[in-house]
Amino acid sequence: MVVIIKVILESFRQAFDSLLGNKLRSFLSLIGITIGIFCIISVKSAVDSLEDNVMDGISELGANSVYIEKYPWNEDWEDNYFKYMKRPDPNLADYEVIKKKSKLIDKISYNVFQGGKTVKYGSSSVSGIFVMGSSYEFQDIQKLEFKKGRHFTQSEFNSGANKVVLGHTTAKELFQNINPIGKEVKLFGQSYNVIGVLEEEGESMFNFMNFDEVAWVSLTNVRRYLNINDGRTIGESLMASAKKEVDIEDLKSELTGILRAHRRLRPKDPDNFSLMEMSSLNQVLEGFFGTLNIAGIVIGGFALIVGMFSVANIMFVSVKERTNIIGIKKALGAQRYIIMAEFLIEAVVLCLVGGFLGLLTSFGMITFISEVLDFSMNMTFDNALSGVVISVLVGVFSGIIPAFLASKLDPVVAIRQ
Repeated sequence: MVVIIKVILESFRQAFDSLLGNKLRSFLSLIGITIGIFCIISVKSAVDSLEDNVMDGISELGANSVYIEKYPWNEDWEDNYFKYMKRPDPNLADYEVIKKKSKLIDKISYNVFQGGKTVKYGSSSVSGIFVMGSSYEFQDIQKLEFKKGRHFTQSEFNSGANKVVLGHTTAKELFQNINPIGKEVKLFGQSYNVIGVLEEEGESMFNFMNFDEVAWVSLTNVRRYLNINDGRTIGESLMASAKKEVDIEDLKSELTGILRAHRRLRPKDPDNFSLMEMSSLNQVLEGFFGTLNIAGIVIGGFALIVGMFSVANIMFVSVKERTNIIGIKKALGAQRYIIMAEFLIEAVVLCLVGGFLGLLTSFGMITFISEVLDFSMNMTFDNALSGVVISVLVGVFSGIIPAFLASKLDPVVAIRQ
């Protein structure tokens, strides 16, 4: 054990002596390792952060729900635009028939949206917000976080009371430092009582629905002021969640039967709706993220191959320079594995130095991007550990042949050189 520790410490010393003794050569040799680790870890961190941001945006939509949609998510429907264009939009009648006939749903929600609206409070006004009218179940399916206030009550929903929940940005611009709960605002030319304010979501490019700029009212209420059957100006969505013991595929089968009967489709007619779930979108995104990771690995891999040959060259030179010392060690009884271990450890140390430089460069770039752009990036421990492991593997591959040749040297011949 003592011998092994001495070998490791000596190998570390020799590696750093080699680095410091030939600074330019070491820099040129390790730059490949640095660039390779930088490319792989930076791309992997960027892809992981992108995936996290996208998945956060998706989870906002209700990850365990089935969506009744006009267009499919998991194919390029623009190639069949006119085919899908003929489909009807999901509507209130679909919601009502599913709610009445389905035995497997836990909750079903119907929501309508219209943008470009203005909400006023006193002399203050906010333009360009979107109004969302939802059925009562929406607040149970999509659990939005409240900063202040509460959801609609059942009686408020049933009566269509003029109650509104505001998004964080809308409330802030209207009320500044005033507590908005209980205040009256103007919407559709009518007075609405503010009962809640949503938590801030931030300006993420991956928020699929920006609830910071919403005025959320009940579906019963919004029907008085908007023509919810006008699919040209009103956005509509219909989503259902399954009961706990129900498989999502069973729910989709039941919904298919209900909708086909409701829309009077003949047995040979194709579905004129799409039943989508988040797993469908996840599969598409996983393929996309996988491709990005592969691209980073390929780009970084070429740089690592260059770096590996450079480090191998350093090790061959190191064996040549220390041939006499190797001969003396073997003459004094050093085993082949000791000599081999010395040069392998030295190669690994050289690659670890390049790897750490790559990780530092990657961390600096990630921090800079996070500060400058509105995009949260971070280097996870797993990614940093991957960089270290890759550096060690490159060190082993680049040092194995020089170490093997050094261990096979004849001591008498080596001493004479």
